Formats: sequence, C-alpha cells, structure tokens
Amino acid sequence: MAKTAAAPKPADRIVVQNRKARHEYHVLDTWETGIVLQGTEVKSLRDGKANMQDSFARVDNGEVWLFNFHISPYEQGNRFNHDPLRPRKLLMHRNEIRRLIGSVQEKGLTLVPLDVHFSGGRAKVNLALVRGKQLHDKREAIKERDSQREIQRGLKDRAE
Repeated sequence: MAKTAAAPKPADRIVVQNRKARHEYHVLDTWETGIVLQGTEVKSLRDGKANMQDSFARVDNGEVWLFNFHISPYEQGNRFNHDPLRPRKLLMHRNEIRRLIGSVQEKGLTLVPLDVHFSGGRAKVNLALVRGKQLHDKREAIKERDSQREIQRGLKDRAE
C-alpha cells in the first residue's frame, strides 16, 4: 500500500502550491518525496521564488524526475547559479517507484506535484497520481464550492 502524504504539519512551511492541479485533476494518490537541489536552488526556494505551473513528473530508468519546475536564479548566486528549468530528481523508495510505473502506464494517469514545502529543514514535494477531469466535472466542482460558500454565509448570518 502506498504511503499517502498527510497535510503538511504546522511546522512545515509551504513554499509554492500548484493551485490548478486539484481543479483540473482527480487526485487518486499522493506521496511526500524528497528533491535533489543545488545550493542556490535551496536559497531561492527559501525566498519563495518558484513556479510549478505546468510542471509534471515522469519515471525514467527507475528514477522519478520533475520537469518544468521553475526556480528563479538566486540574486547573490553569481556564476554558481543554476538553470531555472533543469529536470530535478525526486527521491522515493524503490518499491514505491515500481508501483508508480505500473500506475502511470495505465491510460490517462499522470504524476503532478501539488506543492513544495520545507519539513525539518529539507525541501519536500507532495507528488500526486492524477486523472484529468472532464469539463462537466469541473463545473460540478465549482457549483459545489459555491453552494458550500452560500451555506457558510447563511450560518454566519444566523449566528450574528
């Protein structure tokens, strides 16, 4: 059974979130993975200078790689700065990767990062196995969210 990542603990600091991921995909399973970074990338992440829009993960040769994850160059990094869009390796257990390979080969499933946060001083990525939503599913989610807001407003007015 896959180890699902719980919501980040209060001590964890979320650096960047992929807000569109939950809107555009059905999240089937999640994992908390480590990420291999260079020194200037860590400093830039701590400053919150990252963008994970359109980023995705892929399994290549038994390793999980994160693509299109933009970490801006560190301002004081001079010649030691990194390439902002380089592929970054994600750290997972071998048996989790084997399970992922089988799941990703299934039609319509992909790996998408949900957020990047610091846990115990180390950068972590919440990675999700997702299936794309149809347009009518997105509309249903929007209707449900709006109705929940209306209910909360009604309860708030009643309490006052």
